[in-house]
Amino acid sequence: MTASAAPVLRILSIDFYERQVRLRMPFRFGVVTLTHAPQVFARVQVQLADGRQAWGASAELLAPKWFDKNPQLSNEQNFDQLRQALLLARELYLEGGARTAFAHFEQHHLPQQDAAAAQGLNPLVAHYGPALIDRAVIDALCRALKLDFFTAMQRNATGIQATPLCPDLQGFDLDRFLAALRPAAHIAARHTVGMVDAITSDDVQQRVGDGLPQTLEEVVAHYGQRWFKLKVGGDLPSDLQRLQQIAAVLDRIEGGYQASLDGNEQYDEVADVLALWQAMQSTPALAQLCRSVVFIEQPIKRQSALRAHVGALAAYKPVIIDESDDSLDAFVRARQMGYSGVSSKTCKGIYKSVLNRARCAQWNLEAGLDDGGLSNLGAPGVGYFMSAEDLTIQAGLALQQDLALVSLLGITHVERNGHHYVNGMADLPEAEQQAFFAAHPDLYERSHGAVRLRIEQGQIALGSLACLGFASAAQPLWTAMQPMPLRA
Repeated sequence: MTASAAPVLRILSIDFYERQVRLRMPFRFGVVTLTHAPQVFARVQVQLADGRQAWGASAELLAPKWFDKNPQLSNEQNFDQLRQALLLARELYLEGGARTAFAHFEQHHLPQQDAAAAQGLNPLVAHYGPALIDRAVIDALCRALKLDFFTAMQRNATGIQATPLCPDLQGFDLDRFLAALRPAAHIAARHTVGMVDAITSDDVQQRVGDGLPQTLEEVVAHYGQRWFKLKVGGDLPSDLQRLQQIAAVLDRIEGGYQASLDGNEQYDEVADVLALWQAMQSTPALAQLCRSVVFIEQPIKRQSALRAHVGALAAYKPVIIDESDDSLDAFVRARQMGYSGVSSKTCKGIYKSVLNRARCAQWNLEAGLDDGGLSNLGAPGVGYFMSAEDLTIQAGLALQQDLALVSLLGITHVERNGHHYVNGMADLPEAEQQAFFAAHPDLYERSHGAVRLRIEQGQIALGSLACLGFASAAQPLWTAMQPMPLRA
């Protein structure tokens, strides 16, 4: 199948549901410390040209202070921003007529952004709405065609093609690119060390008491992870002290480890980040940690991140954009400023991830490099790459669809933190827990009284995701949720 042969479909209905997610311990990222948040679910019905109909679904947390970090907004106002983006997208997609799955995305991309801007919503917020609907549409399409997600994407059943939105990909063979993608059987879990996370037992002020790992030391011992994401906060003395505490634990890992350094937009300019890195290199206790860092993630505030070249910092370690990835051409513009990578996040949109991965392939081929390179981040000559990041993704649909996407793209490690900050499926109905466990016994385990993500020797098994639909052979218990408010 090629893009020109992809089936067209009409979107018949779109419904949104919510349920509350309670964190087992606080998680700080950027300027917010999160203890609870709603998770939203999209349920979509589509009809193909031959009359076949199917339902699809997706899920994502309504996360505060990432899409819009305005400190004047409350968490509830952030939640309502994302709900509004969903409602705007719902109206557009229901009026979209008969098109390929990708053409629905293409048709509504700019109108969604414009409608959101008219309500004071930035592009990251705006595209949250289509991101959920697109995944649910792909799920429904796969079910109507009786295909698994990987096969559907390799055949380009969604109809992805270079469009006026991505003129730089004109002439690049997207059909051939998609056909060559090969998902892996396992992926490494990259553990996030948040700004308020306990490093050792001495740092624990109050035990959670659920038997699960709480400190970094306990995480390493329990899950056997060798990949880590280290958050820094923009205060040089405090960051250096905390990184030394972290290094004292990670340096004991037999066989070594690898890490990313996440600046979380805490720096005003490149010189500030460069000062941090050079201070790290001048600190003997951080020598192994510095060698282990493979890239630096979005250290500079989005307002200025793409205004100045980051070459001085990139000379030490590759630098990627995350929050600055707010448009389909953001990675193209970032490349001109010295960035060599971009994150994949399902909340930013599946098609954006696929198109950015195609750009990595195209640019690396133009440079005479292997277009893979993703398994060897930070080594000389690897060129352009993608990372896989996690905005507190929860077990179930959200987790499975994200894992399937990043595996399809050839990324070999993924930030996973939802399982650490939330007690698995403990708050979900037993019937729903059992359904997901039975359908995906390699991905989940039952322990400490609940079904939860299984991580063994730092690896997550992905075999069961090659099932009918978009990576899920089980469904949430819809009757156990509340409809999302129709007016945010």
